Amino acid sequence: MKAMVYRGPYQVRAEEKPDPRIEHPGDAVIRVTLAAICGSDLHLYHGLMPDTRVGHTFGHEFIGVVEQVGSAVEELTVGDRVMVPFNVYCGTCWFCARGLFSNCHNVNPNATAVGGIYGYSHTTGGYDGGQAQRVRVPFADVGPTKVPDWMSDEDAVLLTDMTATGYFGAQLADVVEGDTVVVLGAGPVGLVAARSAWLMGAGRVIVVDHLDDRLERARTWAYAETINFTHVDDVVVEMKKQTDWLGADSVIDCVGAEADGNLLQHLTAAKLKLQGGSPVAQNWAIDGVRKGGTVSVMGAYGPIFSAVKFGDAMNKGLTLRMNQTPVKRQWPRLFEHVRAGHLRPSELVTHRFALDDIAEAYHVFSSKLDGCIKPLVIPDAA
Repeated sequence: MKAMVYRGPYQVRAEEKPDPRIEHPGDAVIRVTLAAICGSDLHLYHGLMPDTRVGHTFGHEFIGVVEQVGSAVEELTVGDRVMVPFNVYCGTCWFCARGLFSNCHNVNPNATAVGGIYGYSHTTGGYDGGQAQRVRVPFADVGPTKVPDWMSDEDAVLLTDMTATGYFGAQLADVVEGDTVVVLGAGPVGLVAARSAWLMGAGRVIVVDHLDDRLERARTWAYAETINFTHVDDVVVEMKKQTDWLGADSVIDCVGAEADGNLLQHLTAAKLKLQGGSPVAQNWAIDGVRKGGTVSVMGAYGPIFSAVKFGDAMNKGLTLRMNQTPVKRQWPRLFEHVRAGHLRPSELVTHRFALDDIAEAYHVFSSKLDGCIKPLVIPDAA
């Protein structure tokens, strides 16, 4: 089969790889019909995440058609059209029993924190991802769900991470009716988080970024006010100014390890990258939220050095909430929102690339060329 293959930082290409096979009676093999590139994939592409191995296939957002099933699979049959959450999880451990699918205890021997993730570094289990013509899906009776007949492929693929993660970020922000919510980052997850904050009762939503086309999307798609942090002397002061000098009730960090910002003027960028990313967005969130407020972290981080203002968070009495999204737990409510038209993730798709053009796709998305917000990958599997 053809698959995206990682060859080192900034080096990806489409190559032939062996077809995945059934390795356990609970496995399925999915023929991928549509995949996406996530901002988290860029952390791998840029070499920021530890143990990202040459030869690995990225991609944790994908849908497809069941091609093979193991002898123990009962919920899926060959030919089913399915959407697969980015979490690999067993469904039976202590954490899965409590809906913490992203913290499954049985699928990742490489870490005690996160469970398994398709197409991410080997710190998340080393499972090949869906930017390929086919992918092996373990625990096939647990994760995959049949795509509702009324749902489009593009909406379905974006529910496997992007939409669920933005929605989860707004959930973790503990929005109370009338709250002011600030979202850091106007990428796809940030835009969904901003729009989801309204669904949870926010009275005001402000999105911070520096790319004009994304800020325009925040205004027109997420109905948010915006701050371009390159147009103000100090973004935290600006956040305070716009909230009667108290700070926002909640701040959602949808940026993660590759944040730009004025802190970088005082730190060596090379050192930050070696340590797994920049703490700029986290510190803006801690500084910009009001005392007693909530910081929700959806941005992906590596093992960064201790430059996070944890002491300030403690002294302000903040609630810090974060996790990898337990995707399937979000789906019942998200299906309702998509069907009712409250959320239409496919409206954020800006680019579509053939799998053969995967190197160009990553370059365009990484460099934010041509207004790229959310790119899809079409495997053209036979």
